[in-house]
Amino acid sequence: MSNIDRRTLVKGSLAAMMAGTAFSRAALAQSAEPILLGVSGPLTGPNAQYGAQWKQGFDLALDEIHAAGGINGRKLAYQFEDSQSDPRQSVAIAQKFVSDPRIVMELGDFSSPASMAASPIYQRGGLVQFGFTNSHPDFTKGGDFMWSTSVSQADEQPLLASYAVRRLGLKKLAVLHLNTDWGRTSRDHFVKAAKEYGAEVAITEGIAEERDFRSTLVRVRDASPDGLILISYYSDGALIARQARQVGLKQTICAASSVYSPKFIELGGEAVEDVHLGTRYFPQDPRPEVRKFIDGFKAKYNGQEPDAFNAYSYDAMNMAAAVVKIGGTDRRAIRDAFAKVKDVSSVIFGQATFDIESRRVKGAMNAELVVRKGQFALWDGKPT
Repeated sequence: MSNIDRRTLVKGSLAAMMAGTAFSRAALAQSAEPILLGVSGPLTGPNAQYGAQWKQGFDLALDEIHAAGGINGRKLAYQFEDSQSDPRQSVAIAQKFVSDPRIVMELGDFSSPASMAASPIYQRGGLVQFGFTNSHPDFTKGGDFMWSTSVSQADEQPLLASYAVRRLGLKKLAVLHLNTDWGRTSRDHFVKAAKEYGAEVAITEGIAEERDFRSTLVRVRDASPDGLILISYYSDGALIARQARQVGLKQTICAASSVYSPKFIELGGEAVEDVHLGTRYFPQDPRPEVRKFIDGFKAKYNGQEPDAFNAYSYDAMNMAAAVVKIGGTDRRAIRDAFAKVKDVSSVIFGQATFDIESRRVKGAMNAELVVRKGQFALWDGKPT
């Protein structure tokens, strides 16, 4: 071999080594970067408390995921954009997330209308929109990139109607519902089921996010129902219960699972005593998934009691991790992975598996509760 050949060989070897080192460094840098999820939800505005609760659940789940080795050695992280649960904001956030190649999946938004306004953007952009609090029956009909661990109102409201009519024996109902797309859809499913079970719906009233419901409640009182149905969130529900008692309404109150939170009792005080509700999550449930979640939450947040929205976000992050472990960081592969995950440990569902047709999880738990002595308790079948 000539000197020229030797010099060429050495140069080539050095170049290959340098290229290999550069590739290794690039691969190491990529593996060190966290896998990034986008979150669209409320951090300010009237629903800001739910965004704060989401973050608590997310962060607890991430602690556990990372302690177990992460996603094939990589960390999972999220970028939370404040939508105020406003459809105009959620659309802008969707455009931002779709155009950012680092985002492998989106979680949110809080309300179904905010999520559904953004769904066409996620569908066209080929980015999964994981609506874990989106109970509107049409949410997952937006396309094959829409998946949900939220129980559809088409399934949940008949459970509430059954509790009110069949179990509590209420025959003439007044239905107060948030005057939103979610509230009206929930009302329609509840009313249909209640009538099928033999009840009369004497009056339905839409309520806005306001502070004084007394004029509405006077109309309800004049309709002479034997039961009040609340389809609202906990802050509105507690205030309505207080004002209902103030105007002399002593009828049995039965509320949607969306009021389930320690804050409902804190805000409602004596007025929410004996209020009935169904829920997907109950902290006295002895299942190991529930016990692990509650113990971990209290340890992380100085003894604070978790509520359902903490549980929803905790489950959602664990489901996202299970999906990414299968699908990697390719957006289309992540969509396909939702159909492949099986028996993911879950507070709300036990062992969670998706129904491929509806793109929702099968078999949510349902507990019939009542507020007794300032605490949620399993209803014992005795009249209030």
